[in-house]
Amino acid sequence: MTALEPFGARLRRAMDERGPLCVGIDPHASLLAEWGLGDDVDGLERFSRTVVEAVAGRVAVLKPQSAFFERFGSRGVAVLETTVQEAREAGALVVMDAKRGDIGSTMAAYAEAFLHQDAPLFSDALTVSPYLGYGSLSPAVALARESGAGLFVLALTSNPEGGEVQHAVRADGRTVGATVLGHLALENAGEEPLGSFGAVVGATLGDLSSYDLDMGGPILAPGIGAQGATPADLPAVFGRAVRNVVPNVSRGVLRHGPDVVALRDAAERFADEVRTALTSV
Repeated sequence: MTALEPFGARLRRAMDERGPLCVGIDPHASLLAEWGLGDDVDGLERFSRTVVEAVAGRVAVLKPQSAFFERFGSRGVAVLETTVQEAREAGALVVMDAKRGDIGSTMAAYAEAFLHQDAPLFSDALTVSPYLGYGSLSPAVALARESGAGLFVLALTSNPEGGEVQHAVRADGRTVGATVLGHLALENAGEEPLGSFGAVVGATLGDLSSYDLDMGGPILAPGIGAQGATPADLPAVFGRAVRNVVPNVSRGVLRHGPDVVALRDAAERFADEVRTALTSV
């Protein structure tokens, strides 16, 4: 396997050229209905192809949520494979939102499914959960390095329940979330212009000044749009790390479908708002 250029370098270039916006591909039943599509594989395929057609050639990152494809079984996974391939062919980087987390050979198998270049679902990066211990991610870290892919590790998530784990204080006085960020800083040490091992940090969390978010890698920031955060909130939430933030919007763009032009216009509006917010820093 010939490694790609490291994910962090490819992401930095895409963010500089296209802006940092990430658009989610979340074909849940209510959105399919809003689009006038059936809650079936045909509707799933139409939805996904339309999103890719509308924005894959314009935004830096597309993030399909694996669960919404998996619920249709093997035919849904086949649609996901096509979605990933067509998005990458159109020039977008693909972050597979699968939040995998396990131990040993099982974690290695998850890594093979999404991070090996010969895998049908090979993606530029994968979301993973460290809450079986950060070391449990070692197989995914190793394969990501080997293939030139990346990881986004759940650190400070936007769901209210996350705080009971992520803000818990360890015996050494650090929170669990801070510990995850510290591991990522070590993974990214010396990597330029951007490390390949990023964190998931919610844009809805408000003041995070007690955390060192500047860990040398990208920050995937869900919560823009329907969850209540706006691009204008980014500098206050992320501080000096804001240049490395990949803000994610899903429903805020997807609700404008199935019209391709309307989807594209919505994505471009969010992208413009993000640029405006970042230039004010």
